[in-house]
Amino acid sequence: MGFGGVALSALNAENALGSVASPLAPKQSHFPAKARNVIFLYMDGGPSHVDTFDYKPLLKKYHGEDPRTAIGKLAPTQFDNIGKVLQSQWDFKQRGESGHWVSDLFPHLAETEVIDEIAMIKSMTSEFSEHTSANYFLHTGSGFQGRPSMGAWMGYGLGTENQNLPGFVVLNGGLIPPGGLDCFGSGFLPAAYQGSIFLPQEQPIANIEPTESDPKLQRNKLDLIRQLDEETLEATQFDPQIEAAIQNYETAFRMQTAVPDLMDLRGESAPVKKLYGLDSDFKNTRTFGLQCLVARRLIERGVRFIELTCPSGNGDRWDQHGNLVDGHTKNCKTVDQPIAGLIKDLKRTGLLDSTLIVWGGEFGRTPFAQGGDGRDHNPFGFTMWMAGGGVKGGSRVGRTDDFGYKAVENRWEIHDLHATMLHLLGVDHTRSTFRFSGRDMRLTDVHGHLIEQILA
Repeated sequence: MGFGGVALSALNAENALGSVASPLAPKQSHFPAKARNVIFLYMDGGPSHVDTFDYKPLLKKYHGEDPRTAIGKLAPTQFDNIGKVLQSQWDFKQRGESGHWVSDLFPHLAETEVIDEIAMIKSMTSEFSEHTSANYFLHTGSGFQGRPSMGAWMGYGLGTENQNLPGFVVLNGGLIPPGGLDCFGSGFLPAAYQGSIFLPQEQPIANIEPTESDPKLQRNKLDLIRQLDEETLEATQFDPQIEAAIQNYETAFRMQTAVPDLMDLRGESAPVKKLYGLDSDFKNTRTFGLQCLVARRLIERGVRFIELTCPSGNGDRWDQHGNLVDGHTKNCKTVDQPIAGLIKDLKRTGLLDSTLIVWGGEFGRTPFAQGGDGRDHNPFGFTMWMAGGGVKGGSRVGRTDDFGYKAVENRWEIHDLHATMLHLLGVDHTRSTFRFSGRDMRLTDVHGHLIEQILA
């Protein structure tokens, strides 16, 4: 229900209209940036790190045993349905020159030219074990509803390079995560910074299409709205929401020209489309492949922050409390080839050096079973990875214990992830603040350290 509203009310601005300056005009970074843009590959539901990138051979040795005996004291889980130690159902191998451990779930990411671009963070933690709060925490740095998303903060700090497209775009593959559109909101920042939802699987994008048959009629309506808004703004002297509204309507109007060009893939060669999996026999690979290709095209057009969400139809996202083998197999088949294709294509076009790619979910999963074939939520230690702009490819940092249950070495928090992302964009996270409710607010709150081991 919110797609159309977000597309209209959350778009960025341009300088040229009226006396209102664009809130998303390009801004100077605090120091030279390694990356100019971010692509966040959001794995909604929490992938199992011990089945993907965190190899734990001890799980096989203790498979079927009571985890309290093998691991020791256990914290309550989301559903507190604790079964036996569960070994991974997939084989692991060390891949590339980096020697990253990757399971058989990711044959394309395991290729040397791809895996050696990736920096693994194997000791990430979250403060929340429930999806909604964990999603807010991952996206906004707070487990509570109503804070600005990281994409909004990056637009606030840096602006964007294309005034005909939003600075923060969410490519919706079919699933909005628990927590809803507030995961992509602007919170107390002006509305111009919140995410705009695109539905790339629908061409043309349905929520960008004009409703008026006559462009002149639409232009007249917009002129009237702008006149009324500017009169109100003059009377109130300052209101960031009205300023944002003036710009947002105009950007929405211009997007109706920019978006069809964005989605016109006729200029993409057959080999490039194949690289992303657009010819796959699996529908969700085609869906996510289109998202990844559109993400590259948005980067080319100067959009600052792009988030990809998961397609529907793979069970309950990555949230396999049961049917782990079926669910994770389908999810990996969905994203493996498209993500590998994205990395290869960004390298081919020279964009990888300036594009930061971030992969991960809101938490990991337990090393013991829930039921016979499932894993519960695990916020105590899991894997995320980065690649591209300013990242040391092939590096790794952190470690979970021998069962993959808790981070035990170089324990990192979501605040540290956000601080590192901002740093790579040339932004000091302690200086990017917004005055709200008598306090200088920031994405990392009063926390955040750089994950220096993965910085090039």
